[in-house]
Amino acid sequence: MNEEYVIQVSELTKYYDKHLAVDNINFNVKQGEIFGFLGPNGAGKTTTIRMLTGLSKPSKGNASILGFNQHNEIVEVKKHIGVVPERSNLYDELSGLDNLIFIGQLYGVPRHLRRKRAEELLKMFGLYERKDSLFRTYSRGMKRSLTIAAALVHHPKILFLDEPTVGLDVVAARSLRNLINNLKSKGITIFLTTHYLEEADMLCDRVGIIVKGCIIKIDTPNQLKKAIADDSIIECIFTHELSEKQMKMLTKRFSKSRIISKDSQTIHISGGVPNEVYEELTLFAKEQNIQLESINSIKPSLEDAFIKITGLSPIVMAVEKGGKNQ
Repeated sequence: MNEEYVIQVSELTKYYDKHLAVDNINFNVKQGEIFGFLGPNGAGKTTTIRMLTGLSKPSKGNASILGFNQHNEIVEVKKHIGVVPERSNLYDELSGLDNLIFIGQLYGVPRHLRRKRAEELLKMFGLYERKDSLFRTYSRGMKRSLTIAAALVHHPKILFLDEPTVGLDVVAARSLRNLINNLKSKGITIFLTTHYLEEADMLCDRVGIIVKGCIIKIDTPNQLKKAIADDSIIECIFTHELSEKQMKMLTKRFSKSRIISKDSQTIHISGGVPNEVYEELTLFAKEQNIQLESINSIKPSLEDAFIKITGLSPIVMAVEKGGKNQ
């Protein structure tokens, strides 16, 4: 085992009947880093976590966790990992404290240490004042935090987080991201899946982009953005929403560039000569009798890099499981 890597994956593949969910993927995760799996829903992110944590058997390929073979040493693997599924696996009828004590029992934490460890985690996650409240009375953000706390009760070296902030409001999501960074500072290696581009940019040391079961690119967010740094990106904000017809006209006008619609008032135009883009936008606005609020050159975002690498629309990434948008 290369000691630098705590997760090593080789040609990992998963079929569900004839459907290929994960297609011969290869990657390594370094000790102490936050490694993100970034891709739209249905890309194979959760399936990969299920295989790495022993919840699903690979159709082909190998993976090792901390030097233990995922296939025939899964009992050893589970002693050193914490798993936070997308949906909580805690008990509504138990209090926050009792949930953690019970999970400690399941993980084999010695009886005399369970309550102490549970209380440490409740304080760390800002939940101590609600330790005696039933889990079902917690807010969605509190439930997510306690679910992560439960995965840490046995001091794992690696934490797997599947879509950690899905369904959370802005404040709860920000709080949870701060907590994830805090866990990294304690030396915990974190493998997380997300379809939120901004989240991957903020949290991850490296990102693996996965689409339709295939890993397309692995690099740091900064390097991914640098890869398109030579592309000029112009952000244009109109004072009013553009109609569908106007959007089509604008797309046709900039047929040699990539137009990314952030919403019906804000667009990014990638490629082309900036001065010429400015002139064309000003002329278009005048012809359509609409006003421009601002036109600015901006640095490429991870979203811009993702779109160039994958060809996917940001709308695809914004869709939640079940068809909801964040």
